[in-house]
Amino acid sequence: MVKSLLIAVNKTLTHDDMGRLLLRLAVGGLMLFHGLHKLFGGVEGISGMLVAKGLPGFIAYGVLVGEVAAPILIILGILTRPAALVLAFTMVAAWLMVGTGKTLALDAVGAWAIESLVYFFVGALAVALLGAGRYALASHPAWK
Repeated sequence: MVKSLLIAVNKTLTHDDMGRLLLRLAVGGLMLFHGLHKLFGGVEGISGMLVAKGLPGFIAYGVLVGEVAAPILIILGILTRPAALVLAFTMVAAWLMVGTGKTLALDAVGAWAIESLVYFFVGALAVALLGAGRYALASHPAWK
């Protein structure tokens, strides 16, 4: 009886394309808020961190690609896999810039100090591996 109930529940909840859409909306949508903050508030803080590490400050504008353009493409389901890889790379760069010293730390409420970086990194990798699915603006598989 339990086995047949579990089979029925699994069958009812099997909607792979809807799961892909929800994952794209969560990863892309939540990252987009971070990117819009930098788009409207400026990237001067990031530029200053780069200059302090001996890198050119203009590289800070790359964050807009990783945190605005890539999430929009992920949400829409256009060039989803490449956009997800760009987002994953952006999270590695963010970790190298601000997270390495926090890798083994907890924040004030007991969460892993780099948990949002890890969430976006792993989420972006999952999107890259799964692809856009059926519910995407791009209709041709080459553009999904």
